[in-house]
Amino acid sequence: MTMTPHADAELIAAAEVVRGHAHAPYSRFLVGAAVRMDGRVFVGVNVENASYPVSVCAERNAIAAGVAAGARHVEAIAVVTDVSPPSSPCGACRQVIAEFAHHPAAVHVVAANPRGEHRTWTLAELLPDSFSARELP
Repeated sequence: MTMTPHADAELIAAAEVVRGHAHAPYSRFLVGAAVRMDGRVFVGVNVENASYPVSVCAERNAIAAGVAAGARHVEAIAVVTDVSPPSSPCGACRQVIAEFAHHPAAVHVVAANPRGEHRTWTLAELLPDSFSARELP
């Protein structure tokens, strides 16, 4: 799917709004994500826990919301943080995005911040030669 500035803006706006609901009392690093799956938009925020390893990233929560609603194919994702330059998804999130990507080269990933800065990639650029079901027996 080729992303247009309007499509980017829609996902970025949704991620920016939901970012205010993030639960990040330890890092204070609020992250909002919006993912387009099967033509629908789902949002998520990072949810930290005092037991740090059980914290969950915004991107994975947005994808989980999509999966819970029956969606299975990631088309695009936007991540909004407050840092400059805007943060890309972490490695674990890149792998989860890949799990639901038909064609990693076609999945559009945009990172933004509230000051209007943007960075864009395809998933294939962020996670070349990702691990997938093809490696499993």
